[in-house]
Amino acid sequence: MKDSDIVGLFFSRDRHALDETQARYGAYCFTVANNILESAPDAEECVNDMLLAAWNSIPPVRPQNLRLYLAKLVRNAAVNRYNRRLAEKRGGGETALVLEELSECIPGREDPLLRIEAKELGKAISAFVETLPKREGAILIRRCFFAEPIASIAKRFLISENNASVILSRTRAKLRAYLEKEGYFHEK
Repeated sequence: MKDSDIVGLFFSRDRHALDETQARYGAYCFTVANNILESAPDAEECVNDMLLAAWNSIPPVRPQNLRLYLAKLVRNAAVNRYNRRLAEKRGGGETALVLEELSECIPGREDPLLRIEAKELGKAISAFVETLPKREGAILIRRCFFAEPIASIAKRFLISENNASVILSRTRAKLRAYLEKEGYFHEK
């Protein structure tokens, strides 16, 4: 079944939309959530949360790319679950490392006015990624969006872990410079 057919099932409120979504994208979404949470049971819960979120948001939303839309939903569910878990107990892991790496190039969100800028910040980051060479952009997205471990990224792109780390470090520096130029950092 094609994505457009699955979206059509959602629009007609046919419960088979959930079965088809699970069959086509369940394993993919599980991997996204598990990369963040490093817990199979929690990742499974996030996939269920993603299915509910998809059911509740389609319609009115008609995703242009269902796979990426579902990835965003499951990623948000996983990050929320991670933050709740982190609030309960402090710990390490891949997601904490990714968030720490990104903290150097993304301004904080404590100020309510910065929440308003969040959508524009997302657009700015997307525009930045579009300027990167394809491999560099893919490596950054794999690390920052999907929280993929560096070892996995290195294997996927047939490079050493050190090379992957260097590419990520340089790309984060470029991102910070780009965001500074765009006015997302306010000097005190």
